[in-house]
Amino acid sequence: MAASPSRLAPCPKNPNCVSTQAPEGSSKRMDPIPYAGTLAQARQKMLQVLRDYPRTRIVQEEPGYLKAECRSRLFRFVDDVEILFDDGAKQIHFRSASRLGRKDFGVNRERMERLRAAFLAAGAG
Repeated sequence: MAASPSRLAPCPKNPNCVSTQAPEGSSKRMDPIPYAGTLAQARQKMLQVLRDYPRTRIVQEEPGYLKAECRSRLFRFVDDVEILFDDGAKQIHFRSASRLGRKDFGVNRERMERLRAAFLAAGAG
């Protein structure tokens, strides 16, 4: 079992990545997702959100960390999604990045906005 990271990898220079841990003011920066309740509840809810997301496969599960692969509909390109739970701050950090290419045409940001909305719509627990 791999150890859970305490920090996500930085985004590459290419504009095909978003992260809650990108520098303030960066075009790659997104806000973390807040959660209430326990870490276990937030983790279960995020697992369900990821399982329900189209063309997504969960490839790593740790107590405070999840990793998934999302495939594009047309060309089946793989994007990596990492989820890191900060239970002290009750926030979910994430990183979504394309494995190939330079541009993603906003796909990673849109994906994470949809995952955020689905997580928040699933309720407080």
